[in-house]
Amino acid sequence: MRILVTGGAGFIGTNFVRMIARARPSWHAVNLDALTYAGVRGNLAELEGTAGYRFVHGDIRDGALLDELLEDRDAVVNFAAESHVDRSIQDASPFVATNVDGVRSVLDAIRRCGRRIRMLQVGTDEVYGDLPLDRPELKFREDTPIRPHSPYSASKAGGDHLVEAYHHTFGMDTCITRCSNNFGPYQFPEKVIPLFVTRLLQGQQVPLYGDGSNVRDWLHVEDHCEALLAVLERGRPGEAYNIGGNNERSNLELTHELLRVTGRGPEMIMRVPDRPGHDRRYAIDASKLERELGWRPSRSAWPDALRRTVEWYRSNEAWWRSLAERHAAARAT
Repeated sequence: MRILVTGGAGFIGTNFVRMIARARPSWHAVNLDALTYAGVRGNLAELEGTAGYRFVHGDIRDGALLDELLEDRDAVVNFAAESHVDRSIQDASPFVATNVDGVRSVLDAIRRCGRRIRMLQVGTDEVYGDLPLDRPELKFREDTPIRPHSPYSASKAGGDHLVEAYHHTFGMDTCITRCSNNFGPYQFPEKVIPLFVTRLLQGQQVPLYGDGSNVRDWLHVEDHCEALLAVLERGRPGEAYNIGGNNERSNLELTHELLRVTGRGPEMIMRVPDRPGHDRRYAIDASKLERELGWRPSRSAWPDALRRTVEWYRSNEAWWRSLAERHAAARAT
């Protein structure tokens, strides 16, 4: 299998490329990444120069570059996305550019190839909107209506709709996955778990939105990547697959668990005003994925998975400190 991985220098893309190198050593991956603020080429430095990997610096909206890279590819796995809700509230334009027009660009490039290339669009459960806190039996299914609530999730929904439309109109070989909240190594430190971990390791307070009652289904990134590999290899064309960790926790529960793992007390919690339009609860029904492809999460259960994640950030302080310094310098200029 010769694959083009777009956005492979980001959090989930990095872990996916690493899994491919371990689990499918005969494959060849080209990693196309624009290296915006959350992309770190060094995440995969040990793979550069090997027979199974090549890095290309570029934008998925560059049609000529995509035409060149797709000449010998069998599949595209699209991780390239702007993905932070808070940033989308401040400025939605980069989200529309990458998450909508970028997806359109990839789809058009595949069409221009004139041969069958599978496209796996890596999406999010946030496109479904949210669920009530007092109805634990309700979960997102693949047929749940798409009702995004943030500029970020609206842009991801737009990309998903384009993928579905190109499959229906042109018969393209596409699959969509929609995952719950990820955690694990190499996650950019603006996201809640690495943000809280790195602040606690430095003896700083952590900002908890509102009353902390919002619930998320936490999925370890390696579970996610294993599910993506299953969909890439065996998913039915035109289908969407939900990916969840069976690990629902409130933000308050998450905070207290991180305090316990890092040996900090409740005085480290700093209450801050809630995010505008903050979704109440996400919960995934991944039974379709288990039924059709035999996948279920095996690495996401707390406290062990969370403890291992904290230890990764503790052991890789130079990685996250260098990112903090780089972005501080960028803001200063």
